Amino acid sequence: MKVINTIKEMQKLSDTLKAQGKKIACVPTMGYLHQGHLSLITRAKDFAEVVVTTLFVNPTQFGPNEDFERYPRNFERDCQMAESAGCDYLFAPDILEMYPIGFSCNVIIRNVTDKFEGERRPGHFDGVALIVAKLFNAVRPHASIFGQKDFQQTLVIKQMAKDLNFGIDIIIAPTMREPDGLAMSSRNTYLSKQEREDAIILFKALEEAKMAIDGGCRERKVINAIMHKTLRSVPQIKIDYASSALADNLDEPDTFLAGDRIVLLIAAYMGKTRLIDNSLVTIPKGK
Repeated sequence: MKVINTIKEMQKLSDTLKAQGKKIACVPTMGYLHQGHLSLITRAKDFAEVVVTTLFVNPTQFGPNEDFERYPRNFERDCQMAESAGCDYLFAPDILEMYPIGFSCNVIIRNVTDKFEGERRPGHFDGVALIVAKLFNAVRPHASIFGQKDFQQTLVIKQMAKDLNFGIDIIIAPTMREPDGLAMSSRNTYLSKQEREDAIILFKALEEAKMAIDGGCRERKVINAIMHKTLRSVPQIKIDYASSALADNLDEPDTFLAGDRIVLLIAAYMGKTRLIDNSLVTIPKGK
């Protein structure tokens, strides 16, 4: 695996690979890789001969009181893990390479960013859209792989890629989980032992809601209430939101219809650590 640090070198390499008829898949990350990231790299091999993993902790998607400075970093570890998963190139620019002095551009996606993460973290998705657009222009891939855990983010990226005519296939891979169901995340390292044990309540809340839906529940507010009730069984948790919505556009009808594809979304604080999780469900017919 080769490490590349500049946009110019990355673009030149991409052009060379394409001239050789090779397909490129890109896996954007902020580093501190875990098994979930590695599954994306492995998945990328199904779509292209060459996999480029990007490693950049993007300051523009962090709010003023968020964890940019303490976000976990370990470059040597990330290199070893990426290579072990089959990554061919690691694109790891520094901040001045991505945001040089005088940089003044922004990318704003509307509608799908109006609620949930977009409402709780103002400006977050502007930063996500901007950095992903810049990474796409640097790597110039044929396809890019993202994890379902950041579900609303996947909708934002799909919209951006479509609206800005990137011509890149956006592929969403399932959320990787620990054996007890907790969604894998770099931020899980912030959790104390007790918080880590309690954190599985997010997964349990999603499962309770899915069981209710399978049993015939169709009312959005009732589904939401089931998730809230389950989450509140852990007194230490602070719920940010626990909501259900149509998966394609995040609309929130009062009642879901048979055949609707919906997403269950949770964001909650476990101590000082903010965790998110989600699950996709199709409303069954005939119940």
